[in-house]
Amino acid sequence: MPLSKTPYWRLSGFYFFYFASLGVLVPYWGLYLQWLDFSAREIGELTAILLATRIVAPNIWGWIADHQGHRMRIVRFASLASVLSFAGILIDQSYFWIAMVMLVFSFFWNASLPQFEVTTLQYLGNNSHHYSKIRLWGSIGFIVIVAIVGQLLEFFEPSIIPYAVLISMAGIWLISLSVPESASRHLTIEHQPITTVLKRPEVIAFLTICFFVQISHGPYYTFYSIYLEQHHYSRSLIGQLWALGVIAEVIIFLMMHKWLPRFGIRTVLLVSLLLSTVRWLLIGFFPDKLPILLLAQLFHAASFGTFHAAAIAWVHQHFTGNNQGRGQALYSSVSFGAGGAIGSLFSGYLWLSPGPTITFSIAALASFIAWVIGMIWLKNN
Repeated sequence: MPLSKTPYWRLSGFYFFYFASLGVLVPYWGLYLQWLDFSAREIGELTAILLATRIVAPNIWGWIADHQGHRMRIVRFASLASVLSFAGILIDQSYFWIAMVMLVFSFFWNASLPQFEVTTLQYLGNNSHHYSKIRLWGSIGFIVIVAIVGQLLEFFEPSIIPYAVLISMAGIWLISLSVPESASRHLTIEHQPITTVLKRPEVIAFLTICFFVQISHGPYYTFYSIYLEQHHYSRSLIGQLWALGVIAEVIIFLMMHKWLPRFGIRTVLLVSLLLSTVRWLLIGFFPDKLPILLLAQLFHAASFGTFHAAAIAWVHQHFTGNNQGRGQALYSSVSFGAGGAIGSLFSGYLWLSPGPTITFSIAALASFIAWVIGMIWLKNN
């Protein structure tokens, strides 16, 4: 489909609300759990549940979508089920109940984004390098909600956090109703069996890289807000630091449609991994130096922005035809699912002893291992 005929604002609106929900969960969910008096270990475990379902859920929904079509029908159902299941968090605040709610909720919540990514890329067709122009609205949604909630937390208790999540998730469902189903049915490209694709060394290398990248993000996504609060930063400033990182991400997304064709996916991925390594070391060793933290947040443009845009393009290039849904699902499950869950668990277990500096150093090591794998096994595109 020509770029001018793409339903730009409807696609962008979905990303806006989806990542607005992340703008509540990622920076503030740990603070909410800490407010409920859960330990660092329990916070790590509860966060890992949210991520661990990505190992299974996207692949189940991806298989259904690739065989049955109707991707937007799946997105709408999963979005509504996410709202209804997360509402259970208002019933009880015990560890077991929250764990069960997060397990059910995240099974549905993790279903929608990979299938929506496929829909977006199919709308773009040969203009897939313009994906970042649509995805940047997700980053804007993240910025808006993280700033609003950060300000609200200066005046209200963290008990408002679940309500903010529910509002943003209702927005996901409502905007999903406006995206046409027809665009998600056209899969005319010939493709190989998924098992054949997964045996390729470059595919194995890519998925391994994504796995280690999300392990490296574990301490950041789980404990960054708690870490800053321990070093006496205000909640509004914490929100602003989160927002700064995503603003840098937005700026990068505006450039990616030029950079990917010019430099190639492999180069963008490798540079992203090196800058990610530097970022975790800066955060781990200089928490009391605000100028260094500001620089580290600007590196979010690399650790997430350029890496994610390049990774989406890589998956779209290597998982074709009826494998597109499962390709995006694999990317989500291996990286944000398995890698994210392990990252949250190890950071929860190590946070108090040996402490944050060592935890972020291990994150840097994971990112560096990913760079080494990419240098050796990832092929030029």
